Amino acid sequence: MFAKVLFACALVGVARAGLIAGGHGALSSQSIVLGAPALAHGYGGYAAAPAIAAPALGYGLGIAHPRYQFNYGVTDGHTGDQKSQWEARDGDVVKGQYSLVEPDGTVRTVNYSADDHNG
Repeated sequence: MFAKVLFACALVGVARAGLIAGGHGALSSQSIVLGAPALAHGYGGYAAAPAIAAPALGYGLGIAHPRYQFNYGVTDGHTGDQKSQWEARDGDVVKGQYSLVEPDGTVRTVNYSADDHNG
């Protein structure tokens, strides 16, 4: 039991630990000047990486007309899983269908579409 309490206290101590400020460099009785920059005093902590702005669009490249289509199907005789899906997009119009076998054995088929007027 004592080991469990000791482990819990150590775990809390590690979780609550903070950063310890660093030293001020080595001390020496000799004075050697090499022209190097002065030592930084202490540890400044973590800093985020500089943010890089994304390049602006519109350098004469234009935006391509979105168009795609795909379909797939799965039939697994071992588990009984059976499903399929297809979808097509041309510009802002998307149409598709997916189907699956419910646990009670019925097939659920969903047809969907989206455009400028119908979301």
